[in-house]
Amino acid sequence: MIAPRRFLPSISSLQALEAVDRLGTATAAAQELSLTHSAVSRQLKALEDQIGVALFRREGKGLALTQSGTAYAQSVRGFLNDLARASLKVRASGERSSLNLGILPAFGTHWLTPRLRAFAEAHPEITVNLSTRLSPFDFSRDKLDAAIHFGARNWQGVEYLELSSERVIPACAPQLVPQGPVSQQELLALPLLHLESRPGAWEEWFTRNGCPGARLRGMLFDQFAQMAEAAALGFGVALLPDFLAEAEFRRGRLVPAFARYAAAEGTYFLVWPRLRDPGRPLQALIRWLQAQG
Repeated sequence: MIAPRRFLPSISSLQALEAVDRLGTATAAAQELSLTHSAVSRQLKALEDQIGVALFRREGKGLALTQSGTAYAQSVRGFLNDLARASLKVRASGERSSLNLGILPAFGTHWLTPRLRAFAEAHPEITVNLSTRLSPFDFSRDKLDAAIHFGARNWQGVEYLELSSERVIPACAPQLVPQGPVSQQELLALPLLHLESRPGAWEEWFTRNGCPGARLRGMLFDQFAQMAEAAALGFGVALLPDFLAEAEFRRGRLVPAFARYAAAEGTYFLVWPRLRDPGRPLQALIRWLQAQG
């Protein structure tokens, strides 16, 4: 049920309030909105009368928002941004259905997006919108139909579709290993690059390769892409997933610092809310991904 109309002010009055709060004066707001100063004042007065709370006060020839007006303006800003995004999605999709996916940056760029091209060709009636996040997705808050999850089946309240396991390999700029791949012991003597979301990844790699290493230090990054870029510039050795490493090897910016790949702890999954029926666009993507094997 939609709220009573008395609680639904006009968009123009909300824009006036938000602009005054953000720009600091009614004069600046009027210039941005292509209105006169008096028109902005009338919009604020109409909004104040409708809400029934003092939203602004006069200071000399200008206007200043009250504490209530400032708090309301901050809420309004979020509403206007949400409305603009919703309008943009409708315009971008047109008559087609939309599918909103939350993706992890490197996996989304190098593994998922190339495959989505074939999906788009098979389903031209569906527009796929991608939202990149580093922090965990929250289906109760984020407007997503599904998301990419890496790790174990430890996300409560979701359904899983396994997409890919992961292999990793140490990679660096060619000048760091001029004679080609080195041994585990020689790697310990090189600067190692670390990823925030994979604490202990290097320690695990060395242990699996029979050369335990502890308290390994080095530069810290929040994304694989940034870490790969630093490696290409010669800052150190990055432990990269195969889909990113292979792309960098083909470009010649990085080379293997060790001779072989190793399996990594964790799997990439497509996940979606268990208590929410997947819409037809998501059902189509699930079936298509399952058919890819």
